[in-house]
Amino acid sequence: MKVYRHGDTYIAPNGSFFDGNLKIDGNFITPPETHIWGNVMVAGRLELGPGSTVGGSIEAESIIVGHDVRIKGPIRVLETATVCDNACLHSIRAGGNIILRPGVRVGDVNSAETIFVYGKVTSERLFGRAVKVYGT
Repeated sequence: MKVYRHGDTYIAPNGSFFDGNLKIDGNFITPPETHIWGNVMVAGRLELGPGSTVGGSIEAESIIVGHDVRIKGPIRVLETATVCDNACLHSIRAGGNIILRPGVRVGDVNSAETIFVYGKVTSERLFGRAVKVYGT
């Protein structure tokens, strides 16, 4: 699969799928409906487009997970994580803040900083320096 490069940012084209593990030495942006069947390692920021799937684990500096994304393995990020509406995740661990939007389903959530919860989410455990809930 051809990936476009702009500086240290790599951009996957529409209709992308990756069979196996993926390692990117920079930032990585995926369009909607991108499917990755292995593990993902990104040296910078990862932005997963809406409706995407990841079959393995994710390691990145920071992450933005689009709405309706499905990730079967754990997520580990050094900095911040934003998880948009109705995403379904195995678990997430971040060194910075974590934002969870309405409808998110996730196992354990661990943050070295603050977990911000907007609306109703489903989680096994929220563990952070602080947990702030906005809305119902």
